[in-house]
Amino acid sequence: MLLALALDLLGEPPTPFHPVVWMGNYLKAARKRWRAETPSEQLREGAMWWALGAGASAGVGHLTQHLPGGWITQGILLKPLLARRALFAAVAEVHAALVGDDLPEARRLLSWHLVSRETSELTAAEVAGAAIESLAENLSDSVVAPLLCFRVGGLPLAALYRYANTADAMWGYRTPELEHVGKVAAHADDVFNLAPARLTALCTLLASGGRGLGVWTRDRRNTASPNAGHPMSAFAGALGVRLDKRGVYVLNAGGHVPEAADLPRALTLARRTFALATLFLLLPWKQHA
Repeated sequence: MLLALALDLLGEPPTPFHPVVWMGNYLKAARKRWRAETPSEQLREGAMWWALGAGASAGVGHLTQHLPGGWITQGILLKPLLARRALFAAVAEVHAALVGDDLPEARRLLSWHLVSRETSELTAAEVAGAAIESLAENLSDSVVAPLLCFRVGGLPLAALYRYANTADAMWGYRTPELEHVGKVAAHADDVFNLAPARLTALCTLLASGGRGLGVWTRDRRNTASPNAGHPMSAFAGALGVRLDKRGVYVLNAGGHVPEAADLPRALTLARRTFALATLFLLLPWKQHA
């Protein structure tokens, strides 16, 4: 894990060699082959294509785990399954655009790197808030979760998690086209992220000296996702900001409106949260016979 995190400082591998890109290409290709029309058929078809990709991802993870080189090989292969540097850099870019009073560029960067929602009408405060929300959620999804899965089940489970998370990002929407066919992908990601989201929230609360505890206790269930609300509400409380996604949820309603200056504070909190989570994952865990 430490080698993977060290390699992450160098950035992402070239696109043709990136396993998450391969997963995305498979998911795009599978979507073009969907033929089912009724909701029940769409559910079965989506489940079948999801399971095929899941089996392939876990299978490749299993094979690569037994390659020569031991921990060095495993560290090299784990690195593309997490994205700490890219996440922090994306938030820093949004911050730079906001500080430069370039709201259109901040919106573009937010949409390009961090969120799937429409950003063209967001205010500067909403852009800052969305960046904090994405930082908190993706700290769990893209960093803590793959590391936790690797610690529990090695490369097979880490690869399976990354596939499940990518499938949810591409299929897990309540739109007419994806409502049924993407249901398995959405629920599978929910299950995989139950533990990482709560671990991330706990480490955030510890990193902030417990400042976000009250908000997390009250608001963690305000989001439709059973997991996203945990790290996001912990961040909202720790930073003292109001995170408001129009017409969807409000976290820490009594907090101040987010501004550009809150993004460096959020990044500092994310680094401390990440350090605590990594420390926990590196500790020896008692083995039972």
